[in-house]
Amino acid sequence: MADVTETSTESAAETPEGPGLGLDLPVAEAPAAAKGEDGDYRVLARKYRPQTFSALIGQEALVRTLENAFRTNRIAHAFILTGVRGVGKTTTARIIAKGLNCTASDAPTTSPCGECENCRRIAESRHVDVLEMDAASRTGIDDIREIIDGVRYLPVSARYKVYIIDEVHMLSKAAFNGLLKTLEEPPPHAKFIFATTEIRKVPVTVLSRCQRFDLKRIEGEKIVEHLAGICAAEGVEVERPALSLIARAAEGSMRDALSLLDQAIAHGGGTADAALVGDMLGLADRAILFEMLEAAFGGKPADALAALDRLHAAGADPQTVIADLLDIVHGATRLKVAPALAEGAALPEAERQGLQAMAEKMALPVLTRAWQMLLKSAGEVARAPRPQSAAEMAVIRLAHAADLPPPGDLVRRLTEGGAVAQGGAAPRGSGGASGGGARLAIAARSEPVSMAAPQMEAHAVPAHSAVALASFDDVIALASEKRDVLLKTRLETMVRLVSFAPGRLEIQPTENAPQSLCGEIQQKLSAWTGMRWAVTVGRGQAEPTREEARRATANRRRAEAEAHPLVQAVMAAFPGATLADVRDRDAAPAGAALLDEETEGGADMPVDPGEDME
Repeated sequence: MADVTETSTESAAETPEGPGLGLDLPVAEAPAAAKGEDGDYRVLARKYRPQTFSALIGQEALVRTLENAFRTNRIAHAFILTGVRGVGKTTTARIIAKGLNCTASDAPTTSPCGECENCRRIAESRHVDVLEMDAASRTGIDDIREIIDGVRYLPVSARYKVYIIDEVHMLSKAAFNGLLKTLEEPPPHAKFIFATTEIRKVPVTVLSRCQRFDLKRIEGEKIVEHLAGICAAEGVEVERPALSLIARAAEGSMRDALSLLDQAIAHGGGTADAALVGDMLGLADRAILFEMLEAAFGGKPADALAALDRLHAAGADPQTVIADLLDIVHGATRLKVAPALAEGAALPEAERQGLQAMAEKMALPVLTRAWQMLLKSAGEVARAPRPQSAAEMAVIRLAHAADLPPPGDLVRRLTEGGAVAQGGAAPRGSGGASGGGARLAIAARSEPVSMAAPQMEAHAVPAHSAVALASFDDVIALASEKRDVLLKTRLETMVRLVSFAPGRLEIQPTENAPQSLCGEIQQKLSAWTGMRWAVTVGRGQAEPTREEARRATANRRRAEAEAHPLVQAVMAAFPGATLADVRDRDAAPAGAALLDEETEGGADMPVDPGEDME
């Protein structure tokens, strides 16, 4: 299985703990520290790969479970590690393999020394008893057969034979099936470790044979702290706001964060600030975004478009601009409903102050309305032949909506004639803060809403006119008139009538009826008729549903038709014929040969021998 193992130049000997950082970082004493044995530069994601459980970032639950299992000698024979890319699945698998085979300890340990022969070879992916297989490129049953054939043999120099299969969800169905028996009853010297980003694609038969660990996304603040320690070890200067931008772009992936930090250091020649990182990531200037929202919420489309033009001239992508606006509105809404979240968020101070100012000054309905408008605009920008034009229209709509009152104030104005708050800003007496130096300053507007607002007072919502319902059939007819097809169908197929009176309906729902059916009928009847209705479940004798009654009538008429002498004569004359349908005379198709009116029962059972008989 020589082709199963992956090649890597990583070595535990190259990664001693960094002094005074509290992290397992290599010592950056000279520029050559970042290079491998062959003199080539080693990227940060490989150079600072954790070599022990204590060096794993943000996976405390996994580390605690494995430490307890190793200490009590309750080590599972198979593990499956799942999570998004870059959170440490393959790294954890290698650490487990080193802990199982470290010769510095007489038993498996969660603190491998990193110095013994087994630890060094496992770190370099060249240990003969620790085999790594990439299931993305080796997906077939033949690849699994090599594992099945080799697992029976004892390890050559290690305590356990460890099989690490990365991206295991890519294996074929036959490969999974071939692995099941060995995975269920492996020899005592074999351990399996699987890693996947698509846990739902792994068959449950495999999951049930493994001990599962879900690796979490790493919190932004922890990523920032780790990157700051690496910058100190590397002797480079990267501003903390720039690290915050990198952590946000990484979306919980430490590997992505390290790759972006590597790029930022190269981009800035050893130093990097927030502006440089934002330019590298293609992010829009956050200050200009806040200015754009300030202008839009203030009802100033010209200023908002000018800010958008500045972003476009700087090279910002229109889709990215809309996505960043959504991000800002989302952040302000979160702070509106939970102000304490501002302290724990890994945000630059200026942005935190801007979000707090927006949350204090803007009403929640206005923020949610802006979110819905921007969310719809994001799809339009993605589909538009000219995305910049679509983004401009989105900003114009957002500025126009600033003149609209919040829905709650509009309802009160229409029903009570009360004043409507302008532009969604909070009342002046609500205690808005100055924003602590933030770029965002959203003021409440005092001019009239628009010319349309006074006109709306003359068209108040009319009161419901009373609708008289004399029977349950009238209820079904009303649902049909209101074009509520779902309720009409439920009334016909799921309701058995017990009693009916104006304003009161007693029913017995069928077994497949939803539990909310009574409440739904009561609510809609009250809204449609303008009077209060009570819909209850009764226990008395109930009529069949309208659908059941129709089926019973159809079956009765069919039985009568089949018993008719003329029909029986036709059946006898044409063996194998069946009665296709029974129709009233008025419903018979044009040209049908109907039975003679004087024939007994003919008026009730017209039959077309050419069309209705098969």
